[in-house]
Amino acid sequence: MKVLLDTCRLPGRNSENVQLTISPSGEIEALDDRESPAEGTLIEDYALPGMPNLHSHAFQRVMAGQAESAMKNKDDFWSWREIMYDYANRVTPEQLQAIAAQLYMEMLKSGYTSVAEFHYLHHAGRRRPGLPSTETADAIIAAAEETGIGLTLLPALYMTADFDKPEPAPRQGRFINDMESFFSLFERLRNRENDNIKTGIAFHSLRAVPARRLRETLKILADERIDCPIHIHIAETLKEVETCTRLKRLSPVKWLFENIDIDHRWCLVHATHLTDWEVEKLAKSDCVAGLCPTTEANLGDGIFRFEEYINANGKFGIGSDSHISVNPVEELRWLEYGQRLISNRRNISATAGERRVGSFLWDNAVSGGAQALGRNIDGLKPGNRADLLALDGDHPLLYDKQAPDMLNSFIFSGNDNLVKHVMVGGKWVIKDGAHIHEEEILARFKKTIRELNQ
Repeated sequence: MKVLLDTCRLPGRNSENVQLTISPSGEIEALDDRESPAEGTLIEDYALPGMPNLHSHAFQRVMAGQAESAMKNKDDFWSWREIMYDYANRVTPEQLQAIAAQLYMEMLKSGYTSVAEFHYLHHAGRRRPGLPSTETADAIIAAAEETGIGLTLLPALYMTADFDKPEPAPRQGRFINDMESFFSLFERLRNRENDNIKTGIAFHSLRAVPARRLRETLKILADERIDCPIHIHIAETLKEVETCTRLKRLSPVKWLFENIDIDHRWCLVHATHLTDWEVEKLAKSDCVAGLCPTTEANLGDGIFRFEEYINANGKFGIGSDSHISVNPVEELRWLEYGQRLISNRRNISATAGERRVGSFLWDNAVSGGAQALGRNIDGLKPGNRADLLALDGDHPLLYDKQAPDMLNSFIFSGNDNLVKHVMVGGKWVIKDGAHIHEEEILARFKKTIRELNQ
């Protein structure tokens, strides 16, 4: 299949009259922008690489907006977590599939073309002895296959309630596995891999995985020569940092770097509270900082030290996490705006190499997200999967904008959805803003909402 892009964003630059040759398996076999090609399906609107979403808890989409009433004098992450536990313990596998399908459709319509699902809702119901089923993971996979989004499934190891609480709380029962059951689950999910479904691994957090088990897991991966993405929640809240520092004599990020070989496979999600040493170490480590500005703001977590991090050439990507927003534009906008608010300056993400903030943010979030998902999706180039979106050039917010300014306008001009078409793996999954299965996906989601609200 050949596709002609009138104007598009290639890695680090804009180009015109680009011809993509896409293989039957959905990869870009060839890219020609040296002359005006004459054949292929013409896309006249500005095209850009699809955005990877590097951090998702799909079931939490159903509770968006339901935790905005004060519970006590000082609500925070920990009071929000109690509401999350309530939903987590009521969602069935069938409902999870309905929620995830609606969420993934929303992601596609907004410009995300792949997602890393940080999956810890492991058990279909109350945990029972023996090996776990894959029912909830199957629900996530089915939702990805129905919608067409690329999925990196990250089963998360979750074992303890806190640093000093080795026994999990009853309300955490659906999350818990021992080592045997966890690796049984991991191996069965690896057998489900295909062109669209990949598997990695996650540690829920340092407070939920004992150091001995973390090392043991990494040794098994090394012994089996398994090279896959590795994600972890870390340094998200001040309480977590203070407790870890008190009990381990090191902050979470410093403990990780001083005890574990952190490399390109790792994605450190949030890493909100960092020292100068940690900013530098994280930036130089070749891993990815997984940033979720709308969730971090919603939970009152804090603001990542982004300006210092990018000045040290750190890699980053974005995620929608709890899904109080499902929009890469809003994540990137607030990533930049947070820095403006604390520095009293503008255009923080502009660099000597790329002075346009929108281009810097999109290019780097695509590259970092691709690395975190372990997929060849870091831009439109030969060998990568054909994941792209086309913006609506006739929309008033984009009309008559020149290519160099298109990403600035896309990210910083308002809240209308400016995505017109979306391709994943060489297949159009969104045409003229709509998904082919939109009505049935929405109907199942509404049914699930009614059931959970009873």
